[in-house]
Amino acid sequence: MIRSAFTALLLLLTAALQAEPSVNLARQQWNGNAICYSGYRVGQDPDKDRFPTQAQVLEDLRILARNWQLIRLYGADQHSRDVLEVIRQNHLGLRVMLGIWLSGKPGKAAVNVQQVAEGIRLANAYPEIVAAVSVGNETLVHWSDHRLKEPQVIAFVKQVKKAVACPVTVADDYLYWIKPGNKLAKHLDFITLHSYPIWGGLDIDGALEATVDKYEAVKKRYPGKTIVFGEVGWATYTVGDKHAPRAGSEAKQKRYYEEINAWAKAHGVTTFFFEAFDEPWKGHGTEAYWGLFSVDRKAKLAMQALYPDLKPDRPTSPSYGATDR
Repeated sequence: MIRSAFTALLLLLTAALQAEPSVNLARQQWNGNAICYSGYRVGQDPDKDRFPTQAQVLEDLRILARNWQLIRLYGADQHSRDVLEVIRQNHLGLRVMLGIWLSGKPGKAAVNVQQVAEGIRLANAYPEIVAAVSVGNETLVHWSDHRLKEPQVIAFVKQVKKAVACPVTVADDYLYWIKPGNKLAKHLDFITLHSYPIWGGLDIDGALEATVDKYEAVKKRYPGKTIVFGEVGWATYTVGDKHAPRAGSEAKQKRYYEEINAWAKAHGVTTFFFEAFDEPWKGHGTEAYWGLFSVDRKAKLAMQALYPDLKPDRPTSPSYGATDR
């Protein structure tokens, strides 16, 4: 009788583990399909505290849960609160790398303190959902418009690590992580790396190789440290001269998405693809068109095989069929 009960319990535990694979971002392993998510639609803007509704968030997350296991959020704000609540209430099974948005802009010191406090609260309130906390996003690289000094970021990291049970990281560009003399990495459970070949003037033929080269350089710089790609992606529409001519393309995005995901899975590197949906609040240039889905939640070319029900009937934005500039 005891043996039968033990066997039944073992079978239940095994089934549970098989149904919901463990996520450990601090370990150098592939943790499932991962994507960056900001759900802001036309007229919504995080800088103006105009957030998506919970109904809109649920629509988005039901789309994403069909293909992804992990999503990345950027701020400890109303949007993240809604995302976590919607995941829990609807049993969506998604895990989250929660962001704390830090800024070195004038007048933001008090907001930084609030972000850290709320990030800690959310991580502790949703332990079954929050897989890690990222303290700041591109706050250290030299070109950042919201740059902070490294000791400030380290102090925030130490504060968060003392207060949460999940792993803690900082997300920043390759140019920061590769710089000699940086002291942040030793305080982190893992490094979150950003890499965008399109911003480096490369076209699609050299994109995967360039991305992998950056990963290998950071890996060599910090031996033994787990590295996660927090952002990699390809815009479907480009404006200006900071890219190769006609770099923006749905076909190129599809190729890059497929190549980087295959590499990530084969090499045990969790990789958050940027971005789930186009972001009109960023304007009408390149920054607005990184989504795998358009702002009206229609599948671009990379997603149309997986989401035939979301394939657009006709072009609805410059990300569909426009002449790339």
